[in-house]
Amino acid sequence: MSESLAFERRRNGDYCLSGELDRDTVPQFWSRRSEWLPTESRIALDLSSVKRVDSAGMAMLLHLQQQLKLNQQTLALLNIPSQLKVLLQLSNVECLFTDDTSSVHGE
Repeated sequence: MSESLAFERRRNGDYCLSGELDRDTVPQFWSRRSEWLPTESRIALDLSSVKRVDSAGMAMLLHLQQQLKLNQQTLALLNIPSQLKVLLQLSNVECLFTDDTSSVHGE
């Protein structure tokens, strides 16, 4: 069983996603996005506490980036897990997080 996802705002203004970002946790988490979706114009999302990522998790981040862009918000991903880096590269979508409106940071 997957560890549930948690989304929290840190004192420094950044957000943190923790838990497992996979097909078991994404649907319920995404369906509640109105409860956690940030309203700031620039969002920094730290992924250092994400323990596991699969293609469903990657898809959720792509949808998040798209929704924020539609709201004229920008997304910066921080401390991207190596699993996610590989998925983004294999899917040839890492450029979606490195254009003028979003960026990928961290090792």
